Amino acid sequence: MLRFLDRDLLEASLAQAERDVANAKHYVARQQMVVAGLKLCGHDTSRATQFLRQFEELQAAYVADRDLLRKELGLMAAPVTNPC
Repeated sequence: MLRFLDRDLLEASLAQAERDVANAKHYVARQQMVVAGLKLCGHDTSRATQFLRQFEELQAAYVADRDLLRKELGLMAAPVTNPC
């Protein structure tokens, strides 16, 4: 029974991680447009670029978490072999 609860929790966590990755992708794209717009108008982009880097780092962390959850779920799906 515990294995099913663990799997349910991992699947719920993976669903949230997928949403986090999608949101982070949106934020990165939006911030890239902000930087480009500022640059086009001749404004200082240093602060906007700093935010962009932070969004990119956050996105990378979300992707790593998501990938770890996918791997864990894959391991749980693997058949248990009898060592005897």
